[in-house]
Amino acid sequence: MSSALITLLAVLVVAMLLRAPIAFAMLASGIAYLIVKGQDLGLAAEQVLNGLYNGYVLLAVPLFVFAANLMNAGTISERLFDLSRVLVGRMRGGLAQVDILVSVIFSGMSGSAIADAAGPGLVTIKQMLKKPEYTPGFAGAVVVASATIGPIIPPSIPMVIYALVSGTSVGALFLAGVVPGLLMAALLMVGVHVIATRRKMPQDDPIARRHLPGILMRGLLPLSLPVVLLAGIYSGAFTPTEAAAVAALHALVLAAGVYRAFSPQALFAVTLESLRSSAVITMIIASAYLLNYAFTAEGVPGQLAQWVSGLNLGQLEFLLLVNAVFLVLGCFLDVSVMLLVFVPMLIPAAKLLGIDLVHFGVVIVVNMMIGLVTPPFGMLLFVTNALTGIPLKDMVREGWPFTALLMLALLMMTLFPQIVLWLPQSMGYVTH
Repeated sequence: MSSALITLLAVLVVAMLLRAPIAFAMLASGIAYLIVKGQDLGLAAEQVLNGLYNGYVLLAVPLFVFAANLMNAGTISERLFDLSRVLVGRMRGGLAQVDILVSVIFSGMSGSAIADAAGPGLVTIKQMLKKPEYTPGFAGAVVVASATIGPIIPPSIPMVIYALVSGTSVGALFLAGVVPGLLMAALLMVGVHVIATRRKMPQDDPIARRHLPGILMRGLLPLSLPVVLLAGIYSGAFTPTEAAAVAALHALVLAAGVYRAFSPQALFAVTLESLRSSAVITMIIASAYLLNYAFTAEGVPGQLAQWVSGLNLGQLEFLLLVNAVFLVLGCFLDVSVMLLVFVPMLIPAAKLLGIDLVHFGVVIVVNMMIGLVTPPFGMLLFVTNALTGIPLKDMVREGWPFTALLMLALLMMTLFPQIVLWLPQSMGYVTH
């Protein structure tokens, strides 16, 4: 490695150890690289601005964030919870099963694991903690595990970012996430059933028949959002980026217009929070463009591709190696960092081996979602702990069976690419 690249990595590691915001750590390391390299510091602004201005698909990110925050601040989470209780509440460990189903439904609206845990997840935890059979650790573990489905079933913010760095079709990625997301949910529901049966957890209380029509009507209207999004995208009515605007408008009309769940002050607070979250994501993305410039200038992606070629790995061996590396990285690094810094270096190697980039993208994103539930820095663990006060060690102890099931789903997607590719191919997308 050149002295400039060593300086970049050293500054990045030191800044992260000092707990500097990751966007500033990447920006500082990129500027340090330019200084050691003797290049014009104006390149930093050039790389950042060119990347952002050419990233039209990035417009989808703040809009999906806004849509998710609108749904969480309104009454949509509660309505979906009630609907799911009707459908699966009478199963053994009913409230835990309800949480998984709510996550599946909510994932078709938000595209964010954090939004899933902070919205529907918080609702179900409160309900589970009312019953002594559900321990706090188990309740938190179920919510944390099921929230990983959020960015797999479309829409998905991480898949939008992956499409940006890989040049892959957002529409194909969205379709490719449907079956894997349902597979993850099915395995988690089986796991809950086994644990609930062993611990003799209760079924949910029966709901009076006279209340069923009202609950169904309250819950069906929010379900129109994923239908509108997917139908609009795949009919060609609007692009995936425009779909994000439709999602935000749909959520606003439901929460503020139909349900009247917002005062002007509450709407302003949701908008402000969405701006803050979007600014954080945009800063990370902007800083990553500078790091990507440095890695590309040093020829790192090409060297990595040549190294992989020299190992004589097949497609499966490469994917298994990538899985192992990202499962470890996910314990320590933010999803955005892995997507924007590490994934672009792997794309040339994946292409060299003939791996379909849609399949590769879904495998990568599932990897990163598992990283959100693994200690020591699993973001979903910290979010759930902050919202509920459930100790981290209790969630980790109760959550290992669910983490194992998510890893099983990942292995199945790796071994059998058609789990990922069947639906986009059936809809006419030509995968490569």
